[in-house]
Amino acid sequence: MTRIQKRNRKVILEAALEVFSANGFRGSTLEQIASAAGLSKPNLLYYYPSKEAIHLELLNGLMDTWLAPLRAMDPDGTPRDEIMRYMRLKLEMSQQMPRESRLFANEILQGAPRIGEGLSGDLKTLVDEKAAILRNWAEQGQIAPVDPYHLIFSIWALTQHYADFDVQVRAVLGEGHDPYTEAGKHLEMLFERLLTP
Repeated sequence: MTRIQKRNRKVILEAALEVFSANGFRGSTLEQIASAAGLSKPNLLYYYPSKEAIHLELLNGLMDTWLAPLRAMDPDGTPRDEIMRYMRLKLEMSQQMPRESRLFANEILQGAPRIGEGLSGDLKTLVDEKAAILRNWAEQGQIAPVDPYHLIFSIWALTQHYADFDVQVRAVLGEGHDPYTEAGKHLEMLFERLLTP
């Protein structure tokens, strides 16, 4: 692949991310993506055969990025430090990657038609592995007894909310508030209290 081809693919994916995160998969068209990329539709189709192909490439790349902080949870680390680091990384991702968060949320809300196998395969395997670590920490008394799966779900929900519902969060807080700084402090307090034996 030439340098120009790589650049054009990157431009298309960036444009598609913007369009899909704003309109969802069903509300997005190849014409919108091509326009946002500054390309003609035939030129876009040279690189990707369909809207589905673009969407799937974005989702597959996102899954790797999205799961990296969970993969990094170290079973030999200090339990509360590892969990709090994971929570902070997820909150940072919501702040730095809100479009990606909304892309993923839209896919899940539609029933995960393009990544369903990955959810019940690689994602489930990873979550099972980390849940076993969390359960072990709780059994050893290093953290309070918590349901490990629901702890992970809670971290996902409480961090990604700030990206997925950004308009609502900012409307309710009003001007002069930094949602992410305030959220970080609140979530640290919340999870610290939850995890203390």
